[in-house]
Amino acid sequence: MSQHCELKQEDQSGQVRLQFIGRLDADGAAQIWKKSKQAVKGQSQVTLDLKGLDYCDAAGLSLLVDLRRDSELSVEGLKPEFEKLWALIGNEAAPAELNAPIRRESVIWKIGEACSNFFSDLYSLIAFLGQVAELLVRAIARPSLVRWKDLWNVVEQAGPNALFIVMLIGFLMGLILAFQSTVPLQQFGVDIFVVNLTALAMLRELGPIMTAIVLAGRSGSAFAAEIGTMKVNEEVDALKTMGIDPALFLVIPRVVAAVMITPLLTIFANLAGILGGLLVVLMMGHPWAAIYHQLVGAVGLDDVFSGLIKAFIFGIIVAGVGCLRGLQTQAGASAVGVSTTRAVVTSIILIIFTDAVFSIVFYITGF
Repeated sequence: MSQHCELKQEDQSGQVRLQFIGRLDADGAAQIWKKSKQAVKGQSQVTLDLKGLDYCDAAGLSLLVDLRRDSELSVEGLKPEFEKLWALIGNEAAPAELNAPIRRESVIWKIGEACSNFFSDLYSLIAFLGQVAELLVRAIARPSLVRWKDLWNVVEQAGPNALFIVMLIGFLMGLILAFQSTVPLQQFGVDIFVVNLTALAMLRELGPIMTAIVLAGRSGSAFAAEIGTMKVNEEVDALKTMGIDPALFLVIPRVVAAVMITPLLTIFANLAGILGGLLVVLMMGHPWAAIYHQLVGAVGLDDVFSGLIKAFIFGIIVAGVGCLRGLQTQAGASAVGVSTTRAVVTSIILIIFTDAVFSIVFYITGF
């Protein structure tokens, strides 16, 4: 059915009156759109006579919204079945609000907003880690609060399943480090000190940080994806409805598992890295006895424990950030992917920053 619009000009007040008759659907709105816009152009007050309106859908609603951008509308004869549809466009709003210019944010505004978001996110992370610490104390006092079956499942997925890739990367890191340091040290005839360099670098820095980054990309992202999917599917809300603390039920097993496996994986990464460096030194023609003597003399227990302390803290960071990003997942198809990406990026940044703090502290304290 075709749609037409009759325009009547009242001589007394000079007010434009639009009468809609028939079906205001996609076809009808397209036929009268231009004519209606010309009728309300330059008018501050327009009356809509909708007594003859038989049908109105989203296309007709779009026409009414467009007319409201040009003038203030008053409606007469609106049928009850169209009242809810008309209410959707907020007929009480002032036209100036619809025509308000788009605000262009300055560079200073964007910098300030970014800083505000950064510190807000940092506050959320610190508060969440504090909550996790409190829950860990509760879990130690009452072990029955923790689902230990979930804990061992997480340990298996993040520990033994990640052992090969961690040792492979550790071995290659030690191999590369030894090869890169051989050439400059050979110029001074002290290439045997490649053993010292490789062992200390792996134990104190590369082993813990490389293991943590691998876990951030492998396990931390998995934590964020798992909890994020539960958040999107409203399973986290269901836990709250049943009176179960989601942090205690979902976060604590993953944090405890990460704290357990990160130092262990770091040990294997250190051994693989040192082995890679020693193979290079053996290829240079040094006897095994000299290499062993050099290694024992260069490495002490403080070097081993300094790396393991870092690994312990890195494990808390990886698991805590992954779980937090999962709980912060918003609605939408891409929300889980966004949370996963944020978990990996945030974890790596915090790992590097924490490692820098540890380096400064160890240097000052001589540890």
